[in-house]
Amino acid sequence: MLKLLTKRLTWKEWLMIFISIGFIILQVWLELKIPDYMSEITRLVKTAGSDIKDIWINGGYMLACALATAVLSVFIGFFVSKISSKLAKKLRSEIFDKVQSFSKREMKSFSTASLITRSTNDVTQLQRFVAMGLQILIKAPILAIWAIVKITGKNWEWSVATAVAVLLILSVIIMLMVIVLPKFKKMQTLTDNINRVTRENLTGLRVVKAYNAESFEADKFENANQELTKTSLFANRMMTLLSPVMNICMSGLTLAIYWIGAIIINSSQGLLKLSVFSDMVVFSSYAMLVVMSFVMLTMIFIMLPRASVSAKRINEILNTQPSVQDGNGEYEINSNIKGEIEFKNVSFKYPDADEYVLRDISFTAHKGETVAFIGSTGSGKSTLIDLVPRFYDATDGAVLVDGINVKDYKLADLHNKLGYVSQKAFLFSGTVKDNISFGEDIDEKPSQEEIERAVKIAQAKDFVEKMPDGYDSEITQGGTNVSGGQKQRLSIARAIARNPEILIFDDSFSALDYKTDKKLRNAIDKHVKDATCLIVAQRIGTIKNADKIIVLDQGEMVGMGRHEELLSTCEVYKEIALSQLSKEEL
Repeated sequence: MLKLLTKRLTWKEWLMIFISIGFIILQVWLELKIPDYMSEITRLVKTAGSDIKDIWINGGYMLACALATAVLSVFIGFFVSKISSKLAKKLRSEIFDKVQSFSKREMKSFSTASLITRSTNDVTQLQRFVAMGLQILIKAPILAIWAIVKITGKNWEWSVATAVAVLLILSVIIMLMVIVLPKFKKMQTLTDNINRVTRENLTGLRVVKAYNAESFEADKFENANQELTKTSLFANRMMTLLSPVMNICMSGLTLAIYWIGAIIINSSQGLLKLSVFSDMVVFSSYAMLVVMSFVMLTMIFIMLPRASVSAKRINEILNTQPSVQDGNGEYEINSNIKGEIEFKNVSFKYPDADEYVLRDISFTAHKGETVAFIGSTGSGKSTLIDLVPRFYDATDGAVLVDGINVKDYKLADLHNKLGYVSQKAFLFSGTVKDNISFGEDIDEKPSQEEIERAVKIAQAKDFVEKMPDGYDSEITQGGTNVSGGQKQRLSIARAIARNPEILIFDDSFSALDYKTDKKLRNAIDKHVKDATCLIVAQRIGTIKNADKIIVLDQGEMVGMGRHEELLSTCEVYKEIALSQLSKEEL
Protein backbone atom coordinates (compact mmCIF):
# COMPACT_ATOMS: atom_id res chain seq x y z
CA MET A 1 0.00 0.00 0.00
CA LEU A 2 2.82 2.42 0.88
CA LYS A 3 4.45 1.83 -2.52
CA LEU A 4 1.11 2.48 -4.23
CA LEU A 5 0.76 5.84 -2.47
CA THR A 6 4.31 7.18 -2.19
CA LYS A 7 5.30 6.67 -5.84
CA ARG A 8 2.46 9.02 -6.85
CA LEU A 9 3.59 11.95 -4.70
CA THR A 10 5.13 15.00 -6.41
CA TRP A 11 7.85 17.14 -4.84
CA LYS A 12 5.20 19.71 -3.84
CA GLU A 13 3.26 17.05 -1.95
CA TRP A 14 6.44 15.77 -0.28
CA LEU A 15 7.16 19.36 0.76
CA MET A 16 3.67 19.63 2.28
CA ILE A 17 4.26 16.34 4.12
CA PHE A 18 7.54 17.57 5.61
CA ILE A 19 5.93 20.88 6.63
CA SER A 20 3.09 18.91 8.23
CA ILE A 21 5.60 16.73 10.12
CA GLY A 22 7.32 19.90 11.40
CA PHE A 23 3.98 21.32 12.52
CA ILE A 24 3.08 18.01 14.21
CA ILE A 25 6.38 17.94 16.14
CA LEU A 26 5.77 21.54 17.24
CA GLN A 27 2.20 20.64 18.18
CA VAL A 28 3.38 17.69 20.31
CA TRP A 29 5.97 19.87 22.03
CA LEU A 30 3.29 22.42 22.91
CA GLU A 31 0.94 19.70 24.21
CA LEU A 32 3.72 18.30 26.40
CA LYS A 33 4.52 21.76 27.79
CA ILE A 34 1.00 22.11 29.22
CA PRO A 35 1.57 19.54 32.04
CA ASP A 36 4.84 21.36 32.98
CA TYR A 37 2.94 24.61 33.46
CA MET A 38 0.23 22.71 35.32
CA SER A 39 2.89 21.27 37.64
CA GLU A 40 4.28 24.74 38.24
CA ILE A 41 0.81 26.10 39.05
CA THR A 42 0.26 23.18 41.47
CA ARG A 43 3.58 23.93 43.19
CA LEU A 44 2.78 27.65 43.44
CA VAL A 45 -0.68 26.99 44.89
CA LYS A 46 0.75 24.64 47.52
CA THR A 47 3.67 26.97 48.39
CA ALA A 48 2.96 29.59 51.01
CA GLY A 49 3.64 33.19 49.95
CA SER A 50 3.42 32.51 46.18
CA ASP A 51 2.56 35.50 44.01
CA ILE A 52 -0.82 35.23 42.23
CA LYS A 53 0.83 36.95 39.25
CA ASP A 54 3.06 33.90 38.69
CA ILE A 55 0.01 31.65 38.64
CA TRP A 56 -1.63 33.91 36.04
CA ILE A 57 1.53 33.92 33.92
CA ASN A 58 1.77 30.11 33.90
CA GLY A 59 -1.96 29.90 33.17
CA GLY A 60 -1.45 32.28 30.25
CA TYR A 61 1.32 30.08 28.90
CA MET A 62 -1.03 27.07 29.10
CA LEU A 63 -3.71 28.97 27.19
CA ALA A 64 -1.20 30.11 24.55
CA CYS A 65 -0.01 26.51 24.06
CA ALA A 66 -3.61 25.32 23.65
CA LEU A 67 -4.42 28.06 21.11
CA ALA A 68 -1.21 27.45 19.16
CA THR A 69 -2.01 23.72 19.07
CA ALA A 70 -5.47 24.49 17.63
CA VAL A 71 -4.01 26.78 14.93
CA LEU A 72 -1.43 24.15 13.96
CA SER A 73 -4.22 21.54 13.71
CA VAL A 74 -5.96 23.75 11.13
CA PHE A 75 -2.81 24.04 8.99
CA ILE A 76 -2.04 20.32 9.27
CA GLY A 77 -5.64 19.48 8.31
CA PHE A 78 -5.39 21.75 5.26
CA PHE A 79 -2.17 20.14 4.02
CA VAL A 80 -3.23 16.51 4.53
CA SER A 81 -6.62 17.14 2.90
CA LYS A 82 -4.89 18.54 -0.16
CA ILE A 83 -2.44 15.64 -0.32
CA SER A 84 -5.12 12.96 0.08
CA SER A 85 -7.44 14.58 -2.48
CA LYS A 86 -4.66 14.81 -5.07
CA LEU A 87 -3.69 11.19 -4.48
CA ALA A 88 -7.33 10.12 -4.95
CA LYS A 89 -7.52 12.13 -8.17
CA LYS A 90 -4.34 10.50 -9.53
CA LEU A 91 -5.45 7.00 -8.58
CA ARG A 92 -8.86 7.40 -10.23
CA SER A 93 -7.22 8.79 -13.37
CA GLU A 94 -4.71 5.93 -13.51
CA ILE A 95 -7.42 3.31 -12.95
CA PHE A 96 -9.58 4.86 -15.68
CA ASP A 97 -6.65 5.07 -18.12
CA LYS A 98 -5.61 1.50 -17.35
CA VAL A 99 -9.15 0.16 -17.90
CA GLN A 100 -9.29 2.09 -21.18
CA SER A 101 -6.20 0.19 -22.32
CA PHE A 102 -7.69 -3.24 -21.51
CA SER A 103 -8.62 -5.61 -24.31
CA LYS A 104 -11.66 -7.86 -24.10
CA ARG A 105 -9.45 -10.45 -22.40
CA GLU A 106 -8.73 -8.21 -19.39
CA MET A 107 -12.29 -6.89 -19.23
CA LYS A 108 -13.49 -10.45 -18.68
CA SER A 109 -11.16 -10.74 -15.66
CA PHE A 110 -12.93 -7.90 -13.83
CA SER A 111 -16.69 -7.44 -13.69
CA THR A 112 -18.08 -3.99 -14.52
CA ALA A 113 -19.47 -3.70 -10.98
CA SER A 114 -16.05 -4.52 -9.50
CA LEU A 115 -14.31 -1.90 -11.66
CA ILE A 116 -16.82 0.74 -10.54
CA THR A 117 -16.29 -0.17 -6.87
CA ARG A 118 -12.52 -0.13 -7.20
CA SER A 119 -12.43 3.28 -8.87
CA THR A 120 -14.86 4.85 -6.36
CA ASN A 121 -15.25 3.11 -2.99
CA ASP A 122 -11.75 1.61 -2.82
CA VAL A 123 -10.08 4.90 -3.73
CA THR A 124 -12.22 6.69 -1.11
CA GLN A 125 -11.02 4.22 1.56
CA LEU A 126 -7.40 5.05 0.69
CA GLN A 127 -8.14 8.78 0.64
CA ARG A 128 -9.60 8.62 4.15
CA PHE A 129 -6.69 6.56 5.38
CA VAL A 130 -4.13 9.04 4.02
CA ALA A 131 -6.05 12.02 5.43
CA MET A 132 -6.16 10.46 8.91
CA GLY A 133 -2.84 8.64 8.68
CA LEU A 134 -0.69 11.67 7.93
CA GLN A 135 -2.02 13.33 11.07
CA ILE A 136 -2.36 10.43 13.49
CA LEU A 137 0.21 7.91 12.27
CA ILE A 138 2.95 10.54 12.59
CA LYS A 139 1.67 12.28 15.71
CA ALA A 140 0.81 9.25 17.85
CA PRO A 141 4.29 7.60 17.97
CA ILE A 142 6.05 10.95 18.52
CA LEU A 143 3.61 11.84 21.29
CA ALA A 144 3.91 8.42 22.95
CA ILE A 145 7.73 8.26 22.85
CA TRP A 146 8.19 11.87 23.97
CA ALA A 147 5.70 11.48 26.82
CA ILE A 148 7.35 8.21 27.93
CA VAL A 149 10.76 9.95 27.95
CA LYS A 150 9.23 12.73 30.09
CA ILE A 151 7.94 10.29 32.73
CA THR A 152 10.93 7.96 32.69
CA GLY A 153 12.53 7.79 36.14
CA LYS A 154 9.64 9.56 37.90
CA ASN A 155 8.34 6.48 39.71
CA TRP A 156 8.62 2.81 38.79
CA GLU A 157 5.19 1.89 40.24
CA TRP A 158 3.45 4.46 38.05
CA SER A 159 5.50 3.32 35.03
CA VAL A 160 4.44 -0.31 35.57
CA ALA A 161 0.77 0.72 35.75
CA THR A 162 1.15 2.67 32.48
CA ALA A 163 2.93 -0.27 30.79
CA VAL A 164 0.15 -2.68 31.86
CA ALA A 165 -2.51 -0.35 30.38
CA VAL A 166 -0.58 -0.03 27.09
CA LEU A 167 -0.01 -3.80 26.81
CA LEU A 168 -3.69 -4.46 27.42
CA ILE A 169 -4.63 -2.00 24.64
CA LEU A 170 -2.13 -3.54 22.20
CA SER A 171 -3.37 -7.07 22.98
CA VAL A 172 -6.96 -6.08 22.21
CA ILE A 173 -5.93 -4.33 18.97
CA ILE A 174 -3.95 -7.36 17.72
CA MET A 175 -6.78 -9.74 18.58
CA LEU A 176 -9.34 -7.59 16.76
CA MET A 177 -7.14 -7.24 13.67
CA VAL A 178 -6.87 -11.03 13.37
CA ILE A 179 -10.66 -11.40 13.60
CA VAL A 180 -11.77 -8.36 11.59
CA LEU A 181 -9.29 -8.16 8.67
CA PRO A 182 -10.89 -11.04 6.69
CA LYS A 183 -14.31 -9.42 7.19
CA PHE A 184 -13.16 -6.11 5.70
CA LYS A 185 -11.81 -8.00 2.69
CA LYS A 186 -15.17 -9.73 2.31
CA MET A 187 -17.02 -6.40 2.62
CA GLN A 188 -15.35 -5.03 -0.52
CA THR A 189 -16.31 -8.15 -2.48
CA LEU A 190 -19.89 -7.87 -1.18
CA THR A 191 -19.94 -4.20 -2.23
CA ASP A 192 -19.01 -5.39 -5.74
CA ASN A 193 -21.90 -7.82 -5.58
CA ILE A 194 -24.50 -5.26 -4.50
CA ASN A 195 -23.33 -2.91 -7.27
CA ARG A 196 -23.67 -5.78 -9.76
CA VAL A 197 -27.22 -6.63 -8.64
CA THR A 198 -28.27 -2.95 -8.69
CA ARG A 199 -26.76 -2.30 -12.13
CA GLU A 200 -28.27 -5.48 -13.56
CA ASN A 201 -31.74 -4.59 -12.24
CA LEU A 202 -31.65 -1.00 -13.51
CA THR A 203 -30.27 -1.98 -16.92
CA GLY A 204 -32.88 -4.70 -17.39
CA LEU A 205 -35.77 -2.81 -15.82
CA ARG A 206 -38.08 -3.25 -18.81
CA VAL A 207 -37.50 -7.00 -18.87
CA VAL A 208 -38.10 -7.19 -15.11
CA LYS A 209 -41.42 -5.39 -15.49
CA ALA A 210 -42.46 -7.44 -18.53
CA TYR A 211 -41.99 -10.69 -16.59
CA ASN A 212 -43.50 -9.37 -13.31
CA ALA A 213 -40.18 -10.19 -11.66
CA GLU A 214 -40.10 -7.18 -9.33
CA SER A 215 -40.44 -9.32 -6.20
CA PHE A 216 -37.75 -11.74 -7.45
CA GLU A 217 -35.31 -8.88 -8.08
CA ALA A 218 -36.24 -7.30 -4.74
CA ASP A 219 -35.44 -10.59 -2.98
CA LYS A 220 -32.13 -10.87 -4.85
CA PHE A 221 -31.18 -7.34 -3.83
CA GLU A 222 -32.35 -8.00 -0.26
CA ASN A 223 -30.12 -11.08 -0.01
CA ALA A 224 -27.08 -9.17 -1.32
CA ASN A 225 -27.87 -6.21 0.93
CA GLN A 226 -28.46 -8.42 3.98
CA GLU A 227 -25.18 -10.26 3.50
CA LEU A 228 -23.24 -6.97 3.26
CA THR A 229 -25.12 -5.58 6.28
CA LYS A 230 -24.39 -8.65 8.43
CA THR A 231 -20.70 -8.62 7.57
CA SER A 232 -20.46 -4.86 8.10
CA LEU A 233 -22.28 -5.06 11.44
CA PHE A 234 -20.02 -7.85 12.68
CA ALA A 235 -16.84 -5.97 11.69
CA ASN A 236 -17.98 -2.64 13.13
CA ARG A 237 -19.32 -4.19 16.34
CA MET A 238 -15.99 -5.89 16.91
CA MET A 239 -14.16 -2.61 16.30
CA THR A 240 -16.46 -0.76 18.73
CA LEU A 241 -15.08 -2.98 21.50
CA LEU A 242 -11.99 -0.77 21.33
CA SER A 243 -13.84 2.22 22.74
CA PRO A 244 -14.92 0.67 26.08
CA VAL A 245 -11.50 -1.01 26.41
CA MET A 246 -9.84 2.40 25.97
CA ASN A 247 -12.14 4.03 28.51
CA ILE A 248 -11.54 1.25 31.02
CA CYS A 249 -7.77 1.44 30.51
CA MET A 250 -7.68 5.24 30.82
CA SER A 251 -9.94 5.36 33.87
CA GLY A 252 -8.15 2.40 35.43
CA LEU A 253 -4.74 3.99 34.82
CA THR A 254 -5.84 7.30 36.36
CA LEU A 255 -7.22 5.44 39.36
CA ALA A 256 -4.02 3.35 39.69
CA ILE A 257 -1.76 6.42 39.49
CA TYR A 258 -3.73 8.28 42.17
CA TRP A 259 -4.05 5.19 44.36
CA ILE A 260 -0.29 4.53 44.17
CA GLY A 261 0.33 8.28 44.65
CA ALA A 262 -1.90 8.35 47.75
CA ILE A 263 0.08 5.49 49.30
CA ILE A 264 3.41 7.20 48.52
CA ILE A 265 2.21 10.60 49.79
CA ASN A 266 0.87 8.99 52.96
CA SER A 267 4.27 7.42 53.64
CA SER A 268 6.22 10.60 52.81
CA GLN A 269 7.31 13.32 55.24
CA GLY A 270 7.06 17.12 55.14
CA LEU A 271 7.91 18.93 51.90
CA LEU A 272 8.42 15.56 50.14
CA LYS A 273 4.63 15.16 50.09
CA LEU A 274 4.27 18.33 47.98
CA SER A 275 6.94 17.07 45.55
CA VAL A 276 5.23 13.67 45.19
CA PHE A 277 1.82 15.32 44.69
CA SER A 278 3.25 17.60 41.98
CA ASP A 279 4.94 14.61 40.25
CA MET A 280 1.70 12.66 40.44
CA VAL A 281 -0.26 15.42 38.65
CA VAL A 282 2.38 15.68 35.92
CA PHE A 283 2.76 11.90 35.58
CA SER A 284 -1.01 11.50 35.33
CA SER A 285 -1.16 14.05 32.50
CA TYR A 286 1.73 12.45 30.63
CA ALA A 287 0.34 8.93 31.16
CA MET A 288 -2.98 10.08 29.67
CA LEU A 289 -1.09 11.44 26.67
CA VAL A 290 0.66 8.05 26.24
CA VAL A 291 -2.68 6.22 26.34
CA MET A 292 -4.28 8.85 24.09
CA SER A 293 -1.55 8.27 21.52
CA PHE A 294 -2.51 4.59 21.46
CA VAL A 295 -6.18 5.56 21.25
CA MET A 296 -5.31 7.60 18.15
CA LEU A 297 -3.43 4.64 16.71
CA THR A 298 -6.51 2.47 17.16
CA MET A 299 -8.39 4.84 14.83
CA ILE A 300 -5.76 4.06 12.20
CA PHE A 301 -6.00 0.36 12.94
CA ILE A 302 -9.77 0.55 12.38
CA MET A 303 -9.20 2.05 8.91
CA LEU A 304 -6.02 0.15 8.02
CA PRO A 305 -7.55 -3.28 7.25
CA ARG A 306 -10.10 -1.90 4.81
CA ALA A 307 -7.57 0.51 3.26
CA SER A 308 -5.09 -2.36 2.87
CA VAL A 309 -7.70 -4.50 1.09
CA SER A 310 -8.64 -1.54 -1.13
CA ALA A 311 -4.99 -0.91 -2.03
CA LYS A 312 -4.57 -4.57 -3.00
CA ARG A 313 -7.67 -4.42 -5.23
CA ILE A 314 -6.48 -1.21 -6.90
CA ASN A 315 -3.02 -2.73 -7.47
CA GLU A 316 -4.68 -5.70 -9.18
CA ILE A 317 -5.94 -3.31 -11.86
CA LEU A 318 -2.82 -1.15 -12.11
CA ASN A 319 -0.49 -4.16 -12.27
CA THR A 320 -2.53 -5.93 -14.97
CA GLN A 321 -0.65 -5.68 -18.24
CA PRO A 322 -2.93 -5.40 -21.30
CA SER A 323 -2.48 -8.39 -23.60
CA VAL A 324 -2.86 -6.06 -26.60
CA GLN A 325 0.03 -3.60 -26.68
CA ASP A 326 0.91 -0.76 -29.04
CA GLY A 327 3.04 -1.82 -31.98
CA ASN A 328 6.41 -0.25 -32.73
CA GLY A 329 4.86 2.08 -35.31
CA GLU A 330 7.72 1.44 -37.73
CA TYR A 331 5.93 0.93 -41.02
CA GLU A 332 5.35 2.59 -44.34
CA ILE A 333 1.88 2.31 -45.87
CA ASN A 334 1.58 1.41 -49.55
CA SER A 335 -1.08 3.76 -50.97
CA ASN A 336 -1.87 1.23 -53.71
CA ILE A 337 -3.41 -1.20 -51.21
CA LYS A 338 -5.01 1.33 -48.87
CA GLY A 339 -8.09 -0.19 -47.21
CA GLU A 340 -7.05 -3.80 -47.86
CA ILE A 341 -7.51 -6.48 -45.20
CA GLU A 342 -5.83 -9.86 -45.38
CA PHE A 343 -6.13 -12.87 -43.07
CA LYS A 344 -3.20 -15.28 -43.39
CA ASN A 345 -3.83 -18.72 -41.84
CA VAL A 346 -5.40 -17.12 -38.78
CA SER A 347 -6.36 -19.29 -35.80
CA PHE A 348 -7.61 -18.06 -32.46
CA LYS A 349 -8.47 -19.46 -29.06
CA TYR A 350 -9.47 -17.61 -25.91
CA PRO A 351 -6.93 -17.34 -23.09
CA ASP A 352 -6.82 -20.51 -20.92
CA ALA A 353 -9.08 -22.33 -23.41
CA ASP A 354 -8.11 -25.65 -24.99
CA GLU A 355 -10.24 -25.49 -28.12
CA TYR A 356 -9.68 -23.07 -31.01
CA VAL A 357 -12.61 -20.78 -31.83
CA LEU A 358 -11.22 -20.06 -35.32
CA ARG A 359 -9.01 -22.37 -37.35
CA ASP A 360 -6.86 -21.55 -40.39
CA ILE A 361 -8.85 -18.61 -41.81
CA SER A 362 -7.41 -17.05 -44.98
CA PHE A 363 -8.97 -14.43 -47.26
CA THR A 364 -8.34 -10.94 -48.68
CA ALA A 365 -10.75 -7.99 -48.75
CA HIS A 366 -9.60 -5.46 -51.34
CA LYS A 367 -10.26 -1.73 -51.23
CA GLY A 368 -13.94 -0.92 -51.82
CA GLU A 369 -15.07 -4.55 -51.54
CA THR A 370 -17.88 -5.74 -49.30
CA VAL A 371 -17.02 -8.98 -47.55
CA ALA A 372 -19.78 -10.65 -45.54
CA PHE A 373 -19.61 -13.38 -42.89
CA ILE A 374 -22.43 -15.78 -42.16
CA GLY A 375 -22.81 -18.93 -40.12
CA SER A 376 -24.70 -20.46 -37.26
CA THR A 377 -24.63 -18.95 -33.78
CA GLY A 378 -21.24 -19.56 -32.15
CA SER A 379 -19.43 -20.18 -35.43
CA GLY A 380 -16.90 -17.39 -34.68
CA LYS A 381 -18.13 -14.54 -36.91
CA SER A 382 -17.89 -11.73 -34.34
CA THR A 383 -14.63 -13.09 -32.96
CA LEU A 384 -13.14 -13.03 -36.46
CA ILE A 385 -13.84 -9.34 -37.08
CA ASP A 386 -12.74 -8.50 -33.51
CA LEU A 387 -9.22 -9.43 -34.64
CA VAL A 388 -9.09 -6.49 -37.08
CA PRO A 389 -9.32 -3.65 -34.49
CA ARG A 390 -7.28 -5.87 -32.09
CA PHE A 391 -9.92 -6.37 -29.45
CA TYR A 392 -8.09 -9.71 -29.35
CA ASP A 393 -4.85 -10.75 -31.01
CA ALA A 394 -4.72 -13.78 -33.30
CA THR A 395 -3.20 -16.84 -31.62
CA ASP A 396 -1.65 -18.08 -34.88
CA GLY A 397 -1.23 -16.51 -38.30
CA ALA A 398 -1.41 -12.82 -39.15
CA VAL A 399 -4.04 -10.15 -39.79
CA LEU A 400 -2.83 -7.47 -42.23
CA VAL A 401 -4.33 -4.02 -42.80
CA ASP A 402 -2.86 -2.13 -45.78
CA GLY A 403 -0.22 -4.85 -46.02
CA ILE A 404 0.99 -4.32 -42.43
CA ASN A 405 0.47 -6.71 -39.52
CA VAL A 406 -2.03 -5.14 -37.14
CA LYS A 407 0.34 -5.96 -34.25
CA ASP A 408 2.84 -3.46 -35.69
CA TYR A 409 0.36 -0.56 -35.68
CA LYS A 410 0.03 2.02 -32.98
CA LEU A 411 -3.48 1.28 -31.70
CA ALA A 412 -4.61 4.88 -32.29
CA ASP A 413 -3.38 4.73 -35.92
CA LEU A 414 -5.13 1.42 -36.52
CA HIS A 415 -8.43 2.57 -35.00
CA ASN A 416 -8.34 5.80 -37.02
CA LYS A 417 -8.61 3.66 -40.16
CA LEU A 418 -11.76 1.96 -38.91
CA GLY A 419 -15.43 2.74 -38.54
CA TYR A 420 -16.82 0.15 -36.11
CA VAL A 421 -20.47 -0.64 -35.33
CA SER A 422 -20.81 -3.15 -32.51
CA GLN A 423 -23.30 -5.97 -32.22
CA LYS A 424 -25.03 -4.15 -29.38
CA ALA A 425 -25.63 -0.56 -30.49
CA PHE A 426 -24.60 1.87 -27.76
CA LEU A 427 -25.23 5.60 -27.50
CA PHE A 428 -23.74 8.00 -24.97
CA SER A 429 -25.50 10.70 -23.01
CA GLY A 430 -25.40 13.96 -24.97
CA THR A 431 -26.93 15.23 -28.19
CA VAL A 432 -27.42 13.42 -31.49
CA LYS A 433 -24.57 15.54 -32.88
CA ASP A 434 -22.28 14.58 -29.98
CA ASN A 435 -22.91 10.89 -30.58
CA ILE A 436 -22.25 11.05 -34.32
CA SER A 437 -19.05 13.10 -33.96
CA PHE A 438 -17.89 10.90 -31.06
CA GLY A 439 -14.28 9.82 -30.87
CA GLU A 440 -12.53 12.41 -33.01
CA ASP A 441 -10.02 15.01 -31.85
CA ILE A 442 -11.43 18.49 -31.27
CA ASP A 443 -9.81 19.85 -34.44
CA GLU A 444 -10.98 16.94 -36.55
CA LYS A 445 -14.61 16.64 -35.58
CA PRO A 446 -16.98 16.18 -38.53
CA SER A 447 -18.65 19.36 -39.74
CA GLN A 448 -22.42 19.81 -39.57
CA GLU A 449 -22.57 19.00 -43.29
CA GLU A 450 -20.64 15.74 -42.78
CA ILE A 451 -22.88 14.79 -39.86
CA GLU A 452 -26.02 15.38 -41.91
CA ARG A 453 -24.54 13.35 -44.80
CA ALA A 454 -23.77 10.42 -42.46
CA VAL A 455 -27.26 10.56 -40.95
CA LYS A 456 -28.82 10.57 -44.42
CA ILE A 457 -26.77 7.56 -45.58
CA ALA A 458 -27.71 5.70 -42.36
CA GLN A 459 -31.42 6.32 -43.13
CA ALA A 460 -31.79 8.24 -39.86
CA LYS A 461 -32.58 11.68 -41.30
CA ASP A 462 -36.38 11.38 -41.05
CA PHE A 463 -36.57 10.57 -37.34
CA VAL A 464 -33.65 12.84 -36.31
CA GLU A 465 -35.17 15.93 -37.94
CA LYS A 466 -38.52 15.13 -36.31
CA MET A 467 -36.95 15.12 -32.84
CA PRO A 468 -37.69 18.29 -30.75
CA ASP A 469 -34.29 19.91 -31.30
CA GLY A 470 -33.14 18.01 -34.36
CA TYR A 471 -29.41 17.30 -34.23
CA ASP A 472 -29.20 19.02 -30.83
CA SER A 473 -31.82 16.72 -29.28
CA GLU A 474 -30.70 14.98 -26.10
CA ILE A 475 -29.91 11.26 -26.06
CA THR A 476 -30.12 9.61 -22.64
CA GLN A 477 -27.39 7.30 -21.36
CA GLY A 478 -27.47 4.08 -23.36
CA GLY A 479 -29.93 5.62 -25.84
CA THR A 480 -32.99 4.53 -23.85
CA ASN A 481 -35.14 7.31 -25.36
CA VAL A 482 -34.82 5.94 -28.91
CA SER A 483 -35.81 2.57 -30.39
CA GLY A 484 -33.44 -0.30 -31.15
CA GLY A 485 -33.54 0.41 -34.89
CA GLN A 486 -32.91 4.11 -34.33
CA LYS A 487 -29.93 3.29 -32.08
CA GLN A 488 -28.47 1.07 -34.79
CA ARG A 489 -28.88 3.73 -37.46
CA LEU A 490 -27.25 6.42 -35.29
CA SER A 491 -24.38 4.01 -34.52
CA ILE A 492 -23.95 3.39 -38.25
CA ALA A 493 -24.01 7.16 -38.90
CA ARG A 494 -21.28 7.56 -36.26
CA ALA A 495 -19.04 5.09 -38.13
CA ILE A 496 -19.72 6.66 -41.55
CA ALA A 497 -19.03 10.20 -40.28
CA ARG A 498 -15.41 9.26 -39.66
CA ASN A 499 -14.83 8.67 -43.40
CA PRO A 500 -12.84 5.53 -42.58
CA GLU A 501 -10.90 3.25 -44.89
CA ILE A 502 -12.65 0.22 -43.41
CA LEU A 503 -16.21 -0.15 -42.13
CA ILE A 504 -16.98 -3.04 -39.76
CA PHE A 505 -20.61 -3.97 -39.12
CA ASP A 506 -21.02 -6.64 -36.45
CA ASP A 507 -24.61 -7.80 -37.02
CA SER A 508 -25.55 -4.11 -37.11
CA PHE A 509 -28.68 -4.40 -39.28
CA SER A 510 -30.60 -6.89 -37.14
CA ALA A 511 -33.04 -4.31 -35.69
CA LEU A 512 -33.89 -2.82 -39.09
CA ASP A 513 -36.86 -3.82 -41.22
CA TYR A 514 -36.07 -5.30 -44.64
CA LYS A 515 -36.99 -2.11 -46.48
CA THR A 516 -34.73 0.13 -44.36
CA ASP A 517 -31.99 -2.51 -44.44
CA LYS A 518 -32.02 -2.52 -48.26
CA LYS A 519 -32.09 1.27 -48.57
CA LEU A 520 -29.22 1.63 -46.08
CA ARG A 521 -27.01 -0.93 -47.88
CA ASN A 522 -27.71 0.70 -51.25
CA ALA A 523 -26.79 4.12 -49.79
CA ILE A 524 -23.53 2.71 -48.39
CA ASP A 525 -22.68 1.10 -51.74
CA LYS A 526 -23.36 4.39 -53.51
CA HIS A 527 -21.86 6.99 -51.16
CA VAL A 528 -19.17 5.05 -49.26
CA LYS A 529 -17.95 2.94 -52.17
CA ASP A 530 -14.24 3.56 -51.49
CA ALA A 531 -14.44 2.01 -48.01
CA THR A 532 -13.85 -1.70 -47.51
CA CYS A 533 -16.85 -3.18 -45.68
CA LEU A 534 -16.84 -6.21 -43.38
CA ILE A 535 -20.36 -7.30 -42.50
CA VAL A 536 -21.45 -9.95 -40.02
CA ALA A 537 -25.09 -10.83 -40.55
CA GLN A 538 -27.67 -13.49 -39.89
CA ARG A 539 -29.99 -12.51 -42.75
CA ILE A 540 -29.28 -13.66 -46.28
CA GLY A 541 -31.05 -10.57 -47.65
CA THR A 542 -28.47 -8.32 -45.98
CA ILE A 543 -25.43 -9.95 -47.57
CA LYS A 544 -26.50 -11.61 -50.83
CA ASN A 545 -25.15 -8.71 -52.92
CA ALA A 546 -21.74 -8.73 -51.19
CA ASP A 547 -18.63 -9.07 -53.36
CA LYS A 548 -17.51 -11.97 -51.23
CA ILE A 549 -19.39 -14.09 -48.71
CA ILE A 550 -17.44 -16.22 -46.23
CA VAL A 551 -19.33 -19.08 -44.59
CA LEU A 552 -18.17 -20.21 -41.15
CA ASP A 553 -19.06 -23.44 -39.40
CA GLN A 554 -17.68 -24.30 -35.97
CA GLY A 555 -14.76 -21.91 -36.47
CA GLU A 556 -13.77 -23.18 -39.90
CA MET A 557 -14.22 -21.51 -43.29
CA VAL A 558 -16.41 -23.91 -45.28
CA GLY A 559 -17.24 -21.66 -48.21
CA MET A 560 -16.23 -18.42 -49.93
CA GLY A 561 -17.72 -16.74 -53.00
CA ARG A 562 -20.73 -14.81 -54.23
CA HIS A 563 -24.32 -15.62 -53.35
CA GLU A 564 -25.16 -17.56 -56.53
CA GLU A 565 -21.92 -19.50 -56.40
CA LEU A 566 -22.35 -20.55 -52.76
CA LEU A 567 -25.89 -21.75 -53.35
CA SER A 568 -24.50 -24.44 -55.62
CA THR A 569 -21.15 -25.16 -53.92
CA CYS A 570 -21.69 -24.73 -50.16
CA GLU A 571 -24.21 -26.94 -48.39
CA VAL A 572 -24.06 -24.94 -45.14
CA TYR A 573 -24.85 -21.68 -46.94
CA LYS A 574 -27.65 -23.30 -48.94
CA GLU A 575 -29.16 -24.66 -45.73
CA ILE A 576 -29.10 -21.20 -44.08
CA ALA A 577 -30.53 -19.56 -47.21
CA LEU A 578 -33.41 -22.03 -47.58
CA SER A 579 -34.29 -21.59 -43.90
CA GLN A 580 -34.94 -17.89 -44.57
CA LEU A 581 -36.12 -17.61 -48.18
CA SER A 582 -37.97 -19.82 -50.63
CA LYS A 583 -36.27 -21.18 -53.75
CA GLU A 584 -38.14 -18.63 -55.84
CA GLU A 585 -36.93 -15.72 -53.66
CA LEU A 586 -33.38 -17.02 -53.78
